[in-house]
Amino acid sequence: MSTVIALIALGIYVVFYFTYGKNIQVKLLKSREAPKAPSERLSDGVDYVPTSKYVLFGHHFASIAGAGPITGPAIAVAWGWLPGLLWIWFGNIFIGAIHDYLSLAASIRYDGRSVQFVAQDLIGKKAGKTFSWFILFLCVLVVAAFGDIVAGQFATDGRVFFSFVFFCVAAVISGYFMYKTKLGLGWGSLLGLALVILAFWGGDMLPLKMSKDIYFAIIFVYIMLASTLPVNLLLQPRDYLSSFFLYFGLLAGGIAALISMAPLESVPIYTSFSAKVIAGVPSPFWPTVPLIIACGALSGFHSLVASGTSSKQIKTESDALFVGYGGMLVEGFLSTLVIISIAGFGIAAFGSPDKVMGAAALNRFVQSFAAMVSTQIPFLSMNFMTLFAAVWVSTFALTTLDTTNRLGRYVVQEMALPLKDSKPGLYKAFSNKWIASFVIAFLGIGLAWTGNYTVLWPAFSGANQLLASIVMLTVAAWVTKKLNPKYSAMVMIPAVLLWITVTAALIWYEAAVIPTFFRDMALTKNVITGTVVGAITAFMLILNFIMIASFLKNYKTKVAA
Repeated sequence: MSTVIALIALGIYVVFYFTYGKNIQVKLLKSREAPKAPSERLSDGVDYVPTSKYVLFGHHFASIAGAGPITGPAIAVAWGWLPGLLWIWFGNIFIGAIHDYLSLAASIRYDGRSVQFVAQDLIGKKAGKTFSWFILFLCVLVVAAFGDIVAGQFATDGRVFFSFVFFCVAAVISGYFMYKTKLGLGWGSLLGLALVILAFWGGDMLPLKMSKDIYFAIIFVYIMLASTLPVNLLLQPRDYLSSFFLYFGLLAGGIAALISMAPLESVPIYTSFSAKVIAGVPSPFWPTVPLIIACGALSGFHSLVASGTSSKQIKTESDALFVGYGGMLVEGFLSTLVIISIAGFGIAAFGSPDKVMGAAALNRFVQSFAAMVSTQIPFLSMNFMTLFAAVWVSTFALTTLDTTNRLGRYVVQEMALPLKDSKPGLYKAFSNKWIASFVIAFLGIGLAWTGNYTVLWPAFSGANQLLASIVMLTVAAWVTKKLNPKYSAMVMIPAVLLWITVTAALIWYEAAVIPTFFRDMALTKNVITGTVVGAITAFMLILNFIMIASFLKNYKTKVAA
């Protein structure tokens, strides 16, 4: 069964890349006729940096994936392995890949500006301002959800922390030789890979166990630094090297899944329509599935990465198919492997699927993935594969964290602009990159510290999918107004269906989940989390309806070409 599932997934993604994706590139976007990319026209050596599509793919994928395409499917098996798998496949090819590709292409055409700028131009100034609040809240929730994941991984396996530290050092060194010397990309990559091997060895030799609270503090400092340094100092080379984790993991996992012929018996094919997935509350698969499976199927956060960093680094618009569309399809295949490994090689000691959240869900994947690969490829030991999978997940999650903090910094700085004349002191403070970065990191890590992952992950995922629906509506307006209205339905239909689903899911979340965190008022952390997250979710729902009203009002309004 594992072999059949892996083959079907590969077939779907390869066929859609060379048909659906290529059709968008050639007939809708006409990318080969597009002007020079903003990375060349506006090159500044800091944010606008022309980058090889292979290097950029690594940075882009590591930023969009994080632990998302692993965590969501690992939790969703509470419904059984088939429902989540179908959501991943259909969501990926009909929503996620189109969302990622077109949001990246739109940002390129708008000189690398943010997706909220695009929304403001296409569906009104009110939409642009509302978008900024959407993104601000999402950034806080991303830092909270992924900060908890990373701290949990570091605390669970003492080898992971130092492996990551050594890996960052390796990235800075290899980046220097790639960008500043005659070694170039090829020799710099080989040096980087050699240093990565040493990083794994060093982490294995120096396991370090500390409390989760200490790791929260370390993560806070790290994302503050990483989100303010030039992208080609740490982020680009580290994410490029991270892509080799992806290639190795997908190759090893793909081969193991294809040759194992393992029956998917560790998890039932289907359990219940309303399994207790979210906070121990019976959670109907529809509409709540987008509160669990975000990345892997679709993700609004990807549009922030695409328009926040990737559009400023892409060398030519033609590369957007490989980076944006291709990156999302690869993420879908990764999520497929997660379900195969857990359903085929899951370890019963982790307990029932509906009780596994956060770091526990990731640990379920780490152990299952290591078991799948080590049993099918004997020279890859269980000990090595466990360390590899844990570092892989933590590295991608940390990449999402620092990229999110950088994007959040941009949003805070943009939102401070109206204060420039009326309150210059406040403007000077919030336009400062360190203060702007501090705001996002402090709020996000503060929420993560409360430790209530059962409410944080669905809140992040719901906000993420809600943003995806708004971005899809925005690019539908872009296609209709500035490209070719003949293709509008391709974007509009999935956008509307997604908006209805995720809006209903968040209303359910507010009514069914948030009240559970106030049942025992003595549990201070629960009350803090319930209050803050409940307020953020409620406010985002209000903003959601404001955005829809603005969209309906301006969708048919013409804009300058």
